Amino acid sequence: MSDTFTQRLENVERRIAAACEKAGRSRDSVRLLAVSKTKPPEAVREAADCGLRLFGENRVQEAQSKIPMCPNGLEWHLIGHLQTNKAKVAARYFQMVHSVDSLKLLQALEAHAGTTLPILLQVNVSGEAAKFGMKPDEAATVIEAANQMQKCEVHGLMTIPPFSPDPEKTRTHFSALRQLRDRLQEETGTPLPELSMGMSHDLEVAIEEGSTWVRIGTDLFGERN
Repeated sequence: MSDTFTQRLENVERRIAAACEKAGRSRDSVRLLAVSKTKPPEAVREAADCGLRLFGENRVQEAQSKIPMCPNGLEWHLIGHLQTNKAKVAARYFQMVHSVDSLKLLQALEAHAGTTLPILLQVNVSGEAAKFGMKPDEAATVIEAANQMQKCEVHGLMTIPPFSPDPEKTRTHFSALRQLRDRLQEETGTPLPELSMGMSHDLEVAIEEGSTWVRIGTDLFGERN
């Protein structure tokens, strides 16, 4: 791994740009979410100094203590599993939630959001028992419920495929999420422009399959503490 954060960021940016070019997409159709979970505020400050503004955290409790110590003007996204009883705190600290995995959680966020809250539905397209996420056939009902709400807006879908050292093995799951998104747009008449999929080791495959958010931690910040 490169020595400095700047070098690591340049390397990730090169990979994203190359994947976009290969897929015939514009570079600005994909956003980089810097996943700062387990990393201290100093690491976030260094990333912000390099121009990054979009940060992802996994745990509400960690974010609650970390965010106030980070620079102002950053946008925080929750990408980890959210328990219903932490929805009030999540709605206060995060500008977007990628991991809404049930109607009950959606209702809790709606009850506590002070303003419009963009959300993504986490769908378990692989059916892997160890993964969070709603079943694909539950998503339409949750989208239709959100369409009746005042604050929560479903902007798209998110998934975490089973880990494989071979990035190609994730392609089928990313493709399945994109196809589900296309079907849900037709069924519900709801625009769902966002697909949050792809991490450090498989971002190229995710972008080729339509990702609009890649969640990058290790290749920016190094191994987790």
